[in-house]
Amino acid sequence: MKYSKHSKGKRPPAWLRPLFWEHNFKALTWDHDRDLIIARILSCGDWDAISWLRTRLSDDHLAGWLKQRAGAGLSPQQLRFWELILGLPHREVNLWLSARGRIAWDNRIAR
Repeated sequence: MKYSKHSKGKRPPAWLRPLFWEHNFKALTWDHDRDLIIARILSCGDWDAISWLRTRLSDDHLAGWLKQRAGAGLSPQQLRFWELILGLPHREVNLWLSARGRIAWDNRIAR
């Protein structure tokens, strides 16, 4: 996966700090913490955070990132949102959501 050279080595902007409350925000960099940054923004980010992320990665790269992880870390509602936004194959997302371990987890956290 090729990432924008524009964003290499850069730290996330300070206004994203609340998304990473349990991490040493000053130590986060795009090069070393890319997966964490992407996951947190896709799962918890507001529209400004999502827009910032989408200036660094194309929608194709974000879709590829989600496919590599089979949607892990995102709720069913979040996955359905990204399915629509990124044009993810509906059947593929259904498979991710019907995975045995995922169903147990989703049922546990939905209570």
